[in-house]
Amino acid sequence: MMKKNERKRTFLLITIPILVLFFTFNTLPLIKGFIYSFTNFKGYGSYDWVGLRNYIDLFQDVRVGKSYLFTFKFALAATIIVNLFSLILALGLNSKIRAKSALRGIYFIPNVLGGLVVGYIFSFIFTYILPTIGKAMGIDFLSSSILADSKTAWFAIVVVAAWQAIAMNTIIYISGLQTVPEDVYEAGSIDGATGWTKFKNLTFPLIVPFFTINMVLCMKNFLMVFDQIMALTKGGPAQSTESISFLIYKNGMDGGQFGFQSANAVLFFVVIVAISIFQLTFMNKKEEQL
Repeated sequence: MMKKNERKRTFLLITIPILVLFFTFNTLPLIKGFIYSFTNFKGYGSYDWVGLRNYIDLFQDVRVGKSYLFTFKFALAATIIVNLFSLILALGLNSKIRAKSALRGIYFIPNVLGGLVVGYIFSFIFTYILPTIGKAMGIDFLSSSILADSKTAWFAIVVVAAWQAIAMNTIIYISGLQTVPEDVYEAGSIDGATGWTKFKNLTFPLIVPFFTINMVLCMKNFLMVFDQIMALTKGGPAQSTESISFLIYKNGMDGGQFGFQSANAVLFFVVIVAISIFQLTFMNKKEEQL
């Protein structure tokens, strides 16, 4: 009995510091941000309560609307690209090829690098290397930086974000593929299942839970995109690549709109939760049908 009480006390002593740190650096800022969303706080000095005015103004602000449209467009495109390439890579790396472990390590390297570091490297490539190659080969599309064009800058950010995110998704898909029993493939081979038919009818239905995880995590992470935009475009050109997270940071910290952008952050939090719940509900229904 004494040992059981000591064990509980030990677990409690381990848990309390973690809970304190979590509350201090996560829950408390969230609560304070929610409170500031009902004020005209500029980030310094005194402030007054404005009620729901910030939330009403959010739906009338053109810049906020553009940032939401860009973020949704970016997140949707990046999620599709990442999951498509990740699944293809996972199928290849899970097959019977030489040096599978080494290749998996190489493909995982982008995920180890920081988002800002990767962004600055690609910024140099898009600004100097690709235009030089484009001019030398007479390719008009590459003759100037794609980051300077509002029509192509967003796709450059998609490429960078996808290049870095594919690694983790590939590992998750590989984990899913390794849970598929060999007996399933043997039975499928007897029935004549090969290639696309084998993947569609045997492999994919068994890894749908992993597909669900990747889709939800991808969408959530890409909706919160910040590092790549900070490193590549800083919201330009002409605010065409301004994500919600970047707008909250830029105008909240530097633009004297702390209260207004706190309301934007609260709304954004609700949107992300709603999208994640919708994805999980929809994908779970699909899993039950398969």
